[in-house]
Amino acid sequence: MLPSSRGTLFPKRLPDFHRLAPPPEADELIAWFWITSWSLPDGSVSRQNVIGFPTFNLVVEPTLVGLAGPTTHASHRDLSGRGWAVGALLKPAAVPAFTSDPVSLRDRYEPVAAPDLLDRVAGVLAAGVTEATRAAAAAEVGAWLVGKVGALDAEARLANRLAELAGSDSALLRIGELAASLGISERSIQRLARSHIGLSPAALIRRRRLQEAAERIRDDPDADLASLAAELGYVDQAHLTNEFTRVLGFTPAGYRRTR
Repeated sequence: MLPSSRGTLFPKRLPDFHRLAPPPEADELIAWFWITSWSLPDGSVSRQNVIGFPTFNLVVEPTLVGLAGPTTHASHRDLSGRGWAVGALLKPAAVPAFTSDPVSLRDRYEPVAAPDLLDRVAGVLAAGVTEATRAAAAAEVGAWLVGKVGALDAEARLANRLAELAGSDSALLRIGELAASLGISERSIQRLARSHIGLSPAALIRRRRLQEAAERIRDDPDADLASLAAELGYVDQAHLTNEFTRVLGFTPAGYRRTR
């Protein structure tokens, strides 16, 4: 299931933006594709603010292929002129094909040497960004990634399960609970997150809660913040406010005014 707007702080400011499910053969490697295109007047800039999902993104742009590491805070990108991007939100199982040290790529965007992939995607989108070409571009990225990653082992699949649980089960608020759900020790879960994600298990849980908090405030501007904090597992409203401000750079009340 594709989330509607989690991860995007100001959805109404987005240019043309679509999320696509991966093809079946890439389902263990890609959570979903996000594909965007824009054409802005000269001198105009559109700032896109996100609180990223805690994983890697493989991104194909008109002149490069890039790998975006997991983020520790909110980030933004300023769009201008004309352009497009085809992104694949990677599942942890795909990450070791790109790096043996995911932690070193936190908050970084590095080029990937993949001229064949760039040519294939750019060739598909040369005719324009449409529903058909978006699907075709996603298929090209999926096929390329399947070939690059190869067969998965049990650890890679367990890392996928870790990310899935941490990102979707709101009842899991502590590392011990997450480890118990996976049937492994806390030490093992820490090692698995370090080798396949680049963030700690606690950071995965915090990111899910923060994304949920932002989405709830955005969808319900009248939401009671104290009640929301309690529902999401924060100690109190002050705890929510401190975490919100530390990662996003503004308070929940400030976000509510500018959403």
